[in-house]
Amino acid sequence: MAHADDEAHTSVLPSEPVDRLVGPFARFLHVEAAGGVVLLGATFSALLLANSPLADAFLAIWKTDLTLGFGSFVMSHSLKHWISDGLMAVFFFVIGLEVKREVVQGQLRDLRTAALPMAAALGGMLVPAGIYLALQSGEPAARGWGIPMATDIAFVVGCMAVLGSRVPSGLRVLLLSLAIADDIGAILVIALGYTEQLAWGWLALGVAGILVVWLLAKLGVRSVPAYALVGFAVWIGFHESGVHATIAGVILGLMTPTRAWVSTQRLKAAVDRADRFLHGEDRARSAQLAALREMERAARERVSPLERLENLLHPWQSFLIVPLFALANAGVPIEPDALRDPVGVAVALGLTVGKPLGIVTLSWLAVATGLARLPDGVSWPIVVGGGCLAGIGFTMSLFIAGLALQGDALAAAKLGVLSGSAISAVLGMALLMRSLPKRAPASS
Repeated sequence: MAHADDEAHTSVLPSEPVDRLVGPFARFLHVEAAGGVVLLGATFSALLLANSPLADAFLAIWKTDLTLGFGSFVMSHSLKHWISDGLMAVFFFVIGLEVKREVVQGQLRDLRTAALPMAAALGGMLVPAGIYLALQSGEPAARGWGIPMATDIAFVVGCMAVLGSRVPSGLRVLLLSLAIADDIGAILVIALGYTEQLAWGWLALGVAGILVVWLLAKLGVRSVPAYALVGFAVWIGFHESGVHATIAGVILGLMTPTRAWVSTQRLKAAVDRADRFLHGEDRARSAQLAALREMERAARERVSPLERLENLLHPWQSFLIVPLFALANAGVPIEPDALRDPVGVAVALGLTVGKPLGIVTLSWLAVATGLARLPDGVSWPIVVGGGCLAGIGFTMSLFIAGLALQGDALAAAKLGVLSGSAISAVLGMALLMRSLPKRAPASS
């Protein structure tokens, strides 16, 4: 078996000196927890710079104006806005891809299997929002009710990676599926709760672009640049309409096909044909090149558009877009009085108390009523620890805070997100280290 694995992972491609230099970095990028490590570094860097003598210069970077124009149409926004509304649209596009994959091929495709993470996600959204609203009822900052509802999967995966093989696969599946369902809820919150006055003409442009994407797919168009061009038009339409532009990314992600265009049999036929040409059945150079091009296209199209785009964009999301978002949004000057601000306290309590309380309560109800069952190797103390880890809101919480609040309330909410996420991480890790078996269960 070991020999077969070694053979499967041995590349037939030639190696160059640069591969020995780039190889370790490439392997790091494929480690699940690596994105969390980079995100944590960006967060600490932003906090450190925002509370140092360089604070004014650092914060001024994100206020730099950048202008994009086509003829008489001009968009001029700060660098921070372009990151939050532009680059984060790619982040939400990847979320749309992940949601579609899970619904069509993953844990959410079967209602019985999906019942537990969906119930947990629902509880993990309703209870934190309820706690926040109870503490901010009647206040201007009550609009921030969506802030403590989110879970940051990058940090959660990083924490589970620290615990290593002691984490049962059932808990990994539960938390990952919960985070996907949580993302669906956060998308709805952004679309319904934080949409300003609509500009119907621009919204019509966005909807028309979505129809064009659907038509291109029906016609069998396979060109990624063509879809990217139309997708950019959709983004502009949503951005100018008042519906948050990142929703365009989610919709386009959900529209991405999950079925490969080329079957295994057709790929094998293309490989066999190329092999015959290369071994002399037709020595014409043009015929050989045509066969190789056909094989190359068949190999590429054997992977579904969803898988291909997810693999392509995931490193950009994890190692550029989200860390840039953290640098632009997590740089908050820390004042002692701000830590006691009612807005920050409401956010922190929503994450640290509301998340585990909601997740455990609705999970218990789902199991008690027979709608779901706990995964193998997962006990209720482990669910509590996982629920605490889900209180790491960070990326999505900061994003919603930027939509909902301004000024001092926004700064306080950001501190609440950072402190609540940190407490949730420490508490969740402590509970899981106490509840999990000391050694990984023996594989059967």
